[in-house]
Amino acid sequence: MMIKKSICWLIPLAVAYGSITSCSKDMTQEVAELNLDRALSPTGVLAQVVNRTSVRLQWNKMHNADSYVVEIFDNPTFTGEAAMRIDDVQYAQLPLIVPGLNGETAYTVRIQAIGSNAPSKFSTATFTTDTEQILQAIDPDKLTSSSVVLNWPATVMATSIVISPGNIERPVTAEEVRAGEAMIGGLQSNVTYTARLVNGNRTRGTMTFTTLLGDNVTMVDPGQNLADVIAAAKDGDLLALEPGTYVINSDLTVDKNITIQGFRTADKPILRGAAFKLSKGIGFELKDLVLDGTGGSGNQTIVYNDDTKYEAFLMEGCEVKNYVKGLYHVNKKTRIRSTIFKNNLIHQIECNGGDLIDYRTGLSDVFVFEDNTVYNSALARDVFRMDAGGSTEFPGVKSLITIANNTFYNIANGSKRILYIRLTNHEVSFTKNIIANSQSIYTNNANLQIKEFSRNNYFNTPNINGTMPVTESAGTNLDPQFADPASGNFTVNNLDLKLNGIGASRWR
Repeated sequence: MMIKKSICWLIPLAVAYGSITSCSKDMTQEVAELNLDRALSPTGVLAQVVNRTSVRLQWNKMHNADSYVVEIFDNPTFTGEAAMRIDDVQYAQLPLIVPGLNGETAYTVRIQAIGSNAPSKFSTATFTTDTEQILQAIDPDKLTSSSVVLNWPATVMATSIVISPGNIERPVTAEEVRAGEAMIGGLQSNVTYTARLVNGNRTRGTMTFTTLLGDNVTMVDPGQNLADVIAAAKDGDLLALEPGTYVINSDLTVDKNITIQGFRTADKPILRGAAFKLSKGIGFELKDLVLDGTGGSGNQTIVYNDDTKYEAFLMEGCEVKNYVKGLYHVNKKTRIRSTIFKNNLIHQIECNGGDLIDYRTGLSDVFVFEDNTVYNSALARDVFRMDAGGSTEFPGVKSLITIANNTFYNIANGSKRILYIRLTNHEVSFTKNIIANSQSIYTNNANLQIKEFSRNNYFNTPNINGTMPVTESAGTNLDPQFADPASGNFTVNNLDLKLNGIGASRWR
């Protein structure tokens, strides 16, 4: 079979060399002056949802395009009228943010290049908007132990409100739409609810709130001795602390199932110098408090005192600072049903004599560390330490460990470990965390048992890479562009991290 070749190579060899050179020159000129009958279609089209109901569009610059046309449809076949059309888009305007779309809607966008010749064929991409958020922050003066007032922009349409737990649904009246306000009654005290404002079959906004404490609680003010109040409490009591500073400067023994909670979330009481020693297998909750170890015994914030099984521990919505030895210490033959740290600010924990989370001879069946911010802590110690002694004492227990959506800054320097977990039987999920400005390694334990290790972001962490026994999925090395980390403001300005929900939610 004959192979077809360039026409120049078919010229007889007898043709003068100058003729061949002329052919090559003519072809080069033809390529240089190549003209297409239409503009080239945009490439690299990327559509990202921002601010819930806006889309951020980006594409590559096409050399023969003077401008671009953007059309957005709420169906994949581009039928009917476009939900949004923008003409004469200049490449210098990119990334282009298009607001005003409906929430919870699958859209298809198509982009066309416009040049001196015929327009290009369309390039397409798809995206789905998030749930709208038109509900406004709840006015503290409109929240009681049994009711809440919801507000949204006046005259904006809504048809119903759904309250969970309970899945209670009630219609929104025309008068409430005109006012942008609705009162929800019949709620229980000290319960966290989520309200969902609905228009037809689409959510227009959600708001989570906790009703105030009712009459079945013990109110405490800063003039009282908290140790005496705890000693007098009954099993199951909730101690509601009024705003102010409680100077304690000692260890507090807790030997019954109680909750200590700030009465007003927006004005958290300060417990100065307090550390809690737990005994008799109790369950314990700390919520909406500032725990300041200044002037205290130098112990960890929480210490388990007995060789026994304990009920659940929860620390939520607290700020914890200035403790010497660490945050959480288990050095007894202790099995804890669950340990949960959620939505806390944890900083200036020196860890002189202990690690931040420190299990020596005990364990938790379930350990969850989620949505917290930890900074300037455990600078020469490990962050999560769980020694093999826990498995020795409780060989049949598999400890399930979840560490997700946290922001870590300046932790475990001196090449100390984030995950120093040596339990014989455990399972770790470490996902969507930010680790920044830290010299720490992950681990030096090749037997670390990983269930999921994905979507974490690292910035200025030179020792972190290659220290895990498994390969990470979808990890990144982006600068979070924190607002002011020196003053404890870790607001993330990197759009990719915000869009992908990486790090603690309070900063996104």
